[in-house]
Amino acid sequence: MNVVTLIGNLATDVEVKDVGDDKRVAKFLLAVNRRSKEGDADFVWIAAWDRQAELCGQYLAKGRRVAIDGYLRSRSWEEEGKRRREIEVVARSVQFLSPPSETGGDVVPFEPAVAS
Repeated sequence: MNVVTLIGNLATDVEVKDVGDDKRVAKFLLAVNRRSKEGDADFVWIAAWDRQAELCGQYLAKGRRVAIDGYLRSRSWEEEGKRRREIEVVARSVQFLSPPSETGGDVVPFEPAVAS
């Protein structure tokens, strides 16, 4: 079973890209605190697709708190003659947990969507 649930704060702003065939992906780095006295955190790449990607790009920014439900995906590629590998969480749902920002704009509720 490949199921991941995380709660954390965005460590980067959301980057939304068009990837062709009317598909969009939003990527961001999520800082997830560990339960330790040292205050350590793990940093996990998150990918959200299509309508969910648009909403993340519109309403999320560095520092905002979110809950992610999704699954792990690994991928590899060659870059400059070296083999690269990345493990990311593909979000099935993103729940915005931070209150609306003081700079305006309400956080809208989001219905979970199945990622492509």
